[in-house]
Amino acid sequence: MNIKIKFLGAAKSVTGSKYLLQVDDKKILVDCGMFQGQKELRLRNWDKLPVDPRQIDIVVITHAHIDHTGYLPRLVKDGFSGKIICTAATEDLMSIMLLDAAKLQEEEALFAAKKGFSKHEDPKPLFNTDDVKLVMQLVESHSFKSEFNLLPNVSVTFHIAGHILGAAIVELKVSGKSQQKKIIFSGDLGRYNDPIMFDPEAIAEADILLTESTYGDRLNPMTNVTEQLATIVNETYANEGTLVIPAFAVGRTQSLIYYFHQLIEAKKIPMLPVFVDSPMAISVTNLYEKHAGLHKIKVTESRHELISIFDTPNIHFCNTSESSKALNSMKKPGIIISASGMATGGRVLHHLYHRLRNENDTLLFAGYQAEGSRGRSILEGDKFVKIFGEDVPVRCHVREVHGLSAHADQSELLRWLSNFKKAPKTTFIVHGEEASSIVFSNVIQQKLGWNTLIPEYLQSVELFSGI
Repeated sequence: MNIKIKFLGAAKSVTGSKYLLQVDDKKILVDCGMFQGQKELRLRNWDKLPVDPRQIDIVVITHAHIDHTGYLPRLVKDGFSGKIICTAATEDLMSIMLLDAAKLQEEEALFAAKKGFSKHEDPKPLFNTDDVKLVMQLVESHSFKSEFNLLPNVSVTFHIAGHILGAAIVELKVSGKSQQKKIIFSGDLGRYNDPIMFDPEAIAEADILLTESTYGDRLNPMTNVTEQLATIVNETYANEGTLVIPAFAVGRTQSLIYYFHQLIEAKKIPMLPVFVDSPMAISVTNLYEKHAGLHKIKVTESRHELISIFDTPNIHFCNTSESSKALNSMKKPGIIISASGMATGGRVLHHLYHRLRNENDTLLFAGYQAEGSRGRSILEGDKFVKIFGEDVPVRCHVREVHGLSAHADQSELLRWLSNFKKAPKTTFIVHGEEASSIVFSNVIQQKLGWNTLIPEYLQSVELFSGI
């Protein structure tokens, strides 16, 4: 038996995760992510996949983020018809996130056609909502810690990765005539001692390991998050202003709700109304109650309804565009959490359009702001930002809170790696910018003495032969 791997994404980049594992004549794709960020990466989404989707036997998904799942609708559109395997919470999240991504694709294609931005006469989306519906028909979900066969000689087990709801470390066991080999895909690892998600599960053995390296070159301590938030909320309250927070719908919004609930309970901030204004964030928040066993938030049943901190009286979900627009005229102090997290689109733009010009209001960034994003421009001190074609003055207070990332930092990645009883034959450093991967690779070699390899995009590596 021969085993090879081909890196179709997340090689010297943090997006487009796709790893093609070939076991003799069978092909398993682990993750099927969309490339995001810089244009040269995004253009790869339109390139023909180096393998015919019809020849892929099965897809295994680590978690629901678009850089790990967003290419699935295109894969199915181009002929893939096998099973898509993931955890139950990932299945639920994927349905929400892929439909949202499809709507964005459709809107962008219509906008390009209307404005004449595209070199194509009739620009098409990468995929549409119908493609997403076909994807969800192929999904088969499994619980954590239950080993099951993908193929007669390949089994898979999902282990808790933390990070986001349903996220898994994937353990593949390949049985040959005389040997069994274990291949571990870390997926995206969460943080230790996270207030909501469980710690990444310790794995003791791997013949081959693929580890993410998003924050492989830096430390990102979670200390003082509550103190930072309390200071900013109290400052806004003293100014009789509104606090606007652009936040990712999955994970970040729910973490912020948790922190504000804790601060109000401890009487460290006033009992302010918290408005969650993101349709996707509202749908995702409901899943935390459905999948109560996968996180630390207490969920109880009352009158046949699941109840948690997300149901407290000061949390308000803006389910309609009318309730969202009503916030623009709000004069009393309050907190608005809205997507997108980098202020690149979504409902938060309406809030920024109205609030940036108010000296009493505060804009709080609670996550990484990528180069070229509107959030990054504001954070770097631009006096005006363009919203809806208008230059809007930035007169409000601008603040930033650190430590809310859902990704393990360098020390936490090393902590997870230290659970392995012996060095894997090869440790592939993936899912990180090139500089981050290089630093992390060097740290692993120096501290653990392991053999590491940073793969190139589209590189093929033979893992085992004749087993």
